[in-house]
Amino acid sequence: MQNKNHSFGQKYPVYFWDFNIARMENHAHKRVIIERIFTLGDVPAIREIIRYYGEEEVVSTLQTLNYLDPKTLNFASIVFNKPLNQFKCYHRTRSKKQRWNS
Repeated sequence: MQNKNHSFGQKYPVYFWDFNIARMENHAHKRVIIERIFTLGDVPAIREIIRYYGEEEVVSTLQTLNYLDPKTLNFASIVFNKPLNQFKCYHRTRSKKQRWNS
């Protein structure tokens, strides 16, 4: 059974080294929690995030992030069966010109 009172910052402090985890709240910091766990977390942590926030909320948050590294973006696309072009960061990444690549 999930504990709605625990803080993800306190449970996974290694992912939130730049935050004051004593003040971290699951709902107030939802965006950064989802982004960090998907980018740096393991499968059990990702499953816990999905259980806690719900799949629809997690997908919506991931789709509105300005940046996800390519591996995390592809992982989220496959896990949630969503095309890459439905993620904001996919369009932002593709629109940037590469400077030193010809």
